[in-house]
Amino acid sequence: MPDPVPGRFLVLEGIDGCGKSTQLERLHHWLPHSGLIPAGSDLVVTREPGGTPLGQALRQLLLHPPGEATPVNRAELLLYAADRAQHVEQTIRPALAAGHWVLSDRFSGSTAAYQGYGRGQPLDLIEHLEQMATGGLQPDLTLWLDLPLAESRRRRGDRPADRIEAGGEAFLEAVARGFAELAARRGWCRVDAGADPARVAAECQGLIGRLQQRP
Repeated sequence: MPDPVPGRFLVLEGIDGCGKSTQLERLHHWLPHSGLIPAGSDLVVTREPGGTPLGQALRQLLLHPPGEATPVNRAELLLYAADRAQHVEQTIRPALAAGHWVLSDRFSGSTAAYQGYGRGQPLDLIEHLEQMATGGLQPDLTLWLDLPLAESRRRRGDRPADRIEAGGEAFLEAVARGFAELAARRGWCRVDAGADPARVAAECQGLIGRLQQRP
């Protein structure tokens, strides 16, 4: 029996409130019936942080730390790297090697945006940790859901903020600027997340369809 064709790795990125959860759910329902995933292959839907049992524990520490357990900025960066290393080796690589498709809510771009541009951690250090954690693995396609920060605030409304979302306006503005710069540098596909969710979904689907036309 021939080896399975390696799967595809798709990532959704963007600031909080950009609609990632909505679009992830829509893609979760659409992709298995799209005709793009080969017969016998599955769709694995995951997230960062939290895509493994270890990652779930790290997610709680990162977003909702108890008492005085709030990590300092450098520790926060290392925790995200640890989550990613476990995620890649335990979830993503095995799925891709088996020919499955992987759809992830966030990947390494979010660390560069939030911990690099937002927290001010050195980008060269972040890139070094990214290489260590991923072993060079890169998404086949990153969809950047681009939304103005003001609209993100409006959408979030009075929803309780986690520790990252509560970083303040200057922090969130730096993160938004970081996503824009990363998208241009890394060749992400920009999607206007301010449009109607159905239109956003159609654009995401079209971009994924064109991905499959590549060799």
